[in-house]
Parts: sequence; structure tokens; C-alpha cells
Amino acid sequence: MLEPRTRAPVPGAALPRLLARLAGVEPGQQARSPADVLGDWLDWQRAVALSRALDDAPPGRDEDEVSVGAASPVGGTDDPADRAGAALDADAAAECLRVRGALEEAIDADARDWTLPLHPRAGDDGIGAAAGAGAVLRHCQGLQRDMQSATGRLRGELRERLARRADGQARLAAVDAVMEGLLAPREHALLVPVVPALVARFERLHALHADAAAPARVDTAGWRAAFRAEARQLLSAELDLRFHPIEALLSALRSPGPDA
Repeated sequence: MLEPRTRAPVPGAALPRLLARLAGVEPGQQARSPADVLGDWLDWQRAVALSRALDDAPPGRDEDEVSVGAASPVGGTDDPADRAGAALDADAAAECLRVRGALEEAIDADARDWTLPLHPRAGDDGIGAAAGAGAVLRHCQGLQRDMQSATGRLRGELRERLARRADGQARLAAVDAVMEGLLAPREHALLVPVVPALVARFERLHALHADAAAPARVDTAGWRAAFRAEARQLLSAELDLRFHPIEALLSALRSPGPDA
């Protein structure tokens, strides 16, 4: 099962700090509490939707559906429906672990220098700034699309499982749906600059290491490898951020319901 990570306390989330460092600026210090910041993001329509999700009773569900979905993850049970529900929960956790592992493997893959185009244009050796920037753009955008697609699917599936649980956990599923809509624009604003920042970083490094006296072929392996390591760190931070709500939903799924 996907075990919760123990994170060292850091001043702010990793991704904004890494983006700031990549741009060569000092990250701003967040003096306000998350609750205060969240209050600024809530317009009256979203506030009403969140209040309803917190206060309203979850929609009615069939008794059979609730009994299978509400299996307690703690301790044993002789009820076949409970065992079936626990097995489905374990499968969901295993799928999250498998998907995260595959994404991490894709980010860490470094068998080929992906700052060089896979198929350079005729007459182009591929080591120029424009060719490299295009290769970086395609590689990082592909990883970002894969992360967005996979984590969105997992979050929706976990939320559906929670929605079939007892009232408290079903309410949590409803709250998560509202929060996803609330935070999606903020998440988008944070994640959209990741790939352009990496492309800009590559272009700066390329210009810094360009040798006007020998433009045809210079030893670029060192700085390109260092750049790829920076990119992996930033993309891993993005993956970690995208998995935060998934880890929270998994934790709720593993927890016994209020009637357990």
C-alpha cells in the first residue's frame, strides 16, 4: 500500500522554491496561514458550494453498495462484503503505488540525453540552442501531460470509492470535489510556468557554455547532465504536489468509518 511520506519541515512548498531558484530569485516568505490564504480564494459562489458539501447529508446509496464500500481497513472481518471492500481498497492503493512508480521512473530515465533532438533536421547536428530548447519542451511537456492525466484519473476513482462509504467519508468525497474546482486555477497557475522555466534555464546554460571559437562540437555533456538533474528535481516536486490529494484520499480510505 502507498505509505505516507515523512517530509522534513521546509519553508514553503518545494515546487515554488525550486522555480524561484531556477529563475535566480529568492522565494517569497509566506507569513500568512493557509486558512487565511484560502479565504482570499473563496468567492461567494465557491463558499456556498463548500458550505453545502460540509453541511448537507451525502446522497442516498443502496445498502449493498454501502456495505461493500464501507469495509473497515483495520482488523479482520468474516463478512464477505467487508472482505470484498477491503480487497478493492487494497487494489486502489496498489494502483496508486504502481502509477506513481511508473511516473517516477519516466522522470528519472536518463539513458538518453533528451536535451538533444531524437531526430535532428537534415544538416543539423542538434546541439544548437533552438534544437535543444525544442527537445526539452517536448520531453517535459510529455511528462507533465502524463502526470496530469494519471493523477486526475486516480483522484476521481478514489473519490468515487469514498462516496460509497459511510456518511462522514462520503461527505469528504464531496468536499474534495469542491476543493478540486476551487484550487484548480491556482494549481494551473503554479504548474504552467514549470516547462517554460526549464526551457529558459536550458537556453541560459547553452548561451553560457557556448564557445564562439569552436561552435561545431564542444564538450557539453557536463552542463547538460547537470541541467537534466535540475529538471528531474523540479518535475519530481511537481509529481509530489499532484499526489498530495491522492495521498489524503488514500488515508481517508484506509481509516475506519465513524460507525466502525
